[in-house]
Amino acid sequence: QVQLVESGGGSVQAGGSLRLSCAASGYTYSSYCMGWFRQAPGKEREGVAAIDSDGMTIYADSVKGRFTISQDNAKNTLYLQMNSLKPEDTAMYYCAAEGGLGLCVLVEGLFGYWGQGTQVTVSS
Repeated sequence: QVQLVESGGGSVQAGGSLRLSCAASGYTYSSYCMGWFRQAPGKEREGVAAIDSDGMTIYADSVKGRFTISQDNAKNTLYLQMNSLKPEDTAMYYCAAEGGLGLCVLVEGLFGYWGQGTQVTVSS
């Protein structure tokens, strides 16, 4: 059974940084896509960044140049380094994963495994 557990959320001022972590267990796919999504109050969940088993990354335009997704395969952990945070980055952030995808894209419906989320709040 695949489990994803996020951590690292918190409250920061605009311009600050946070690093989110997602610890994965029970994951046996050799080919996979893992990503970060976020949902702000009253808004739909949106894709933030994703990385596949080959290390290819994609980002939403709104976070390019500020956020970096990475993975530590030895620790089975996914990271999201968030710099130059803005109030509009305030949201619940979710880790997601899926195996065997031919294309790793930020489409919510493609991901079958989800964590419980970690809250990020950025104040102005």
